[in-house]
Amino acid sequence: MLVETIMNRDVVSLSPTATIEEALKLLKKHRIRHIPIVDEENQVIGIVSDRDVRDASPSIFIKDGESQELQNEIQTIMSQPVVTVHPMDFVEEIARIFYDKEFACVPVVSNNKLVGVVTEKHMLHKLIQLTGTHVKGSQIEVKVPHRPGILPEVAQIFGNHNVNIASVLIYPYNDDPHYKVLVFRVQTMNPMPIIKDIRDAGFPLLWPNNIMEPKL
Repeated sequence: MLVETIMNRDVVSLSPTATIEEALKLLKKHRIRHIPIVDEENQVIGIVSDRDVRDASPSIFIKDGESQELQNEIQTIMSQPVVTVHPMDFVEEIARIFYDKEFACVPVVSNNKLVGVVTEKHMLHKLIQLTGTHVKGSQIEVKVPHRPGILPEVAQIFGNHNVNIASVLIYPYNDDPHYKVLVFRVQTMNPMPIIKDIRDAGFPLLWPNNIMEPKL
């Protein structure tokens, strides 16, 4: 999945000579947490967060502080240089940037021009979609040997029951390189027949792991 599919193209930005007061008003008006700072050619030269603006604002206990401190230029508090991403970067790869750098927002740049932003909220929303948790259904986790063809083999069990698979995730099984965990999100509220067939096929079920088959 590409960054261009999740980025916000309606970007609120400021010039470096804008005041802290202007930034404060924009943050409140648009209910955003970050503002990219761009030059006359729309090239990103910095970024400010709501925390930066808060820290630079006068204390509510100091009288007559507003007119002075809030009139300082935004370039005096912006963070630079700025880590940016490209619209054709993969979302899965830039997720690493958010994790490693502890960023909450990253500008998206094409041909050295600001074209959008990606926030941690965008990333979390996409994660929800990728995992299928926004779809009503059931989750089934299966331990399988790490070998070619195992995914379609297990998926066929779901197909035999005419059940749609909303998402499939593959995780390592502890530190054992010989096994993987397949996590299926399926569109059924009654997974019992599927669970029985998975067990009958000899695959250990990790979740649900407390469902007992009825006694005959």
